[in-house]
Amino acid sequence: MNKKEELETVLKNNAFLVDVRSAAEFAEGNVPGSVNIPLDQIEKQLSKLKQHKNIIVFCRSGNRSGQAKTILEQNGFTDVINGGTWQQIKEAINETRR
Repeated sequence: MNKKEELETVLKNNAFLVDVRSAAEFAEGNVPGSVNIPLDQIEKQLSKLKQHKNIIVFCRSGNRSGQAKTILEQNGFTDVINGGTWQQIKEAINETRR
């Protein structure tokens, strides 16, 4: 399964979408239904994520989301995907709706 297929499969299973960009970046454009938890606040807000099984983290380039994925895995989360850019997630959501 390639990354695109993996994203689409997880999105179909009601993934929890976490945008780890800054609040200002999130305000400029975002994925409907996503929550904004900036990378520097991920560790402080782990309790918000504990009840979710499939989590997709994403950002502007995929770098911060990669760091967020590592932080979540270090804190016991097992089903976390680095979704890359927020535009990629938006496109994947549109693909799943076709």
